[in-house]
Amino acid sequence: MKNSHFIFGGTAGGTILSVLPVISSSEIFKTIILASLGAAVSFMVSYFIKSYFYKKK
Repeated sequence: MKNSHFIFGGTAGGTILSVLPVISSSEIFKTIILASLGAAVSFMVSYFIKSYFYKKK
């Protein structure tokens, strides 16, 4: 059972280290901006939906 954790860790680490040189800093920055925008939109939509349904009751 412990060996499977080592294999998973090695595979995940190797995958991450092989992808790191390909990703540029502008892509990381764009990903951070889009993720924060998506989180903000999701929060606002859920807030307005909740306030709409609770206001009707």
